[in-house]
Amino acid sequence: MAEKNITRKGSTPILVCVTPDEKQKIEALARQTGLSTSAYLRELGLGYVPKSIVDYQHMLELSKLGGDLGRLGGLLKLWLTDDVRTAQFGKETLLAALARIDDTQKEMVKVMSKVIRPHAERYK
Repeated sequence: MAEKNITRKGSTPILVCVTPDEKQKIEALARQTGLSTSAYLRELGLGYVPKSIVDYQHMLELSKLGGDLGRLGGLLKLWLTDDVRTAQFGKETLLAALARIDDTQKEMVKVMSKVIRPHAERYK
């Protein structure tokens, strides 16, 4: 006779008493890792340290890149509106600014792919 696959559903729960504040904190921490509250507590209880799905160093890098794009966009807007402050800049400067914007956008995509860790990476 084949063995039945054992699942957690219907298994014996472990009851843990917490205050409403503690429950909110645990649920918030579970959300940060992308896990359900049960999965989060199970991983902690089994000695695993769940990783946050947001990497704050990369978020800081993204915000800096966003600032760069904003400044470049502002310069581009000035140039396109024939602002007197940009009269000395020619087509080459505009093309260089557009290339820089494109490069910065590509860098942002690279960083964003590192910000949200792939689901499978949590279990390495």
